[in-house]
Amino acid sequence: MYYPEPVTKLIDSFMKLPGIGPKTAARLAFYVLTMKEDTVLEFAKALVNVKREITYCSVCGHITEKDPCYICSDPHRDRTTICVVEEPKDVIAMEKMKEYNGLYHVLHGSISPMEGIGPEDIKIPELLKRLQDEKVKELILATDPNIEGEATAMYISRLVKPSGIKVTRIAHGLPVGGDLEYADEVTLSKALEGRREL
Repeated sequence: MYYPEPVTKLIDSFMKLPGIGPKTAARLAFYVLTMKEDTVLEFAKALVNVKREITYCSVCGHITEKDPCYICSDPHRDRTTICVVEEPKDVIAMEKMKEYNGLYHVLHGSISPMEGIGPEDIKIPELLKRLQDEKVKELILATDPNIEGEATAMYISRLVKPSGIKVTRIAHGLPVGGDLEYADEVTLSKALEGRREL
């Protein structure tokens, strides 16, 4: 055994976080040893509080302290448009932009047959129920531009289109400041496909 048991347990706990390997976990654990006790207690309290006080909105699935969330309970939001995203962090990214004023629906994942995740394992049934209850005119599919995100968008599109609701997909392509020569074929293809008149 290299470390005292409390340090080993702390390293193991850090390794449960995504992207944290053994070296980073050990570095974080030793950093915690140098912190003041009140700072460590504050950190531990923040971890406990986020688990106890944060829940998911019963309407859209976004993270919130109050149910329904601040977006769903805002009477000034455009209730005819729902933007479908994969994770709560995607809602936060969209809100930072300050361009979109509609509602959201968080799927909490994407369809991934390789990982055994089907449509019933994410919040697609809840989305379909919302579309029956609310007066939605447009559904914006803002899933990630990867195989799983595209499959999820296509699946939802096929389910929703017969209802007469307009289904759109966010444009994908070259980032601002990007160079054509460094773009892959799929990105260039999507950029060409999503072109618009000037």
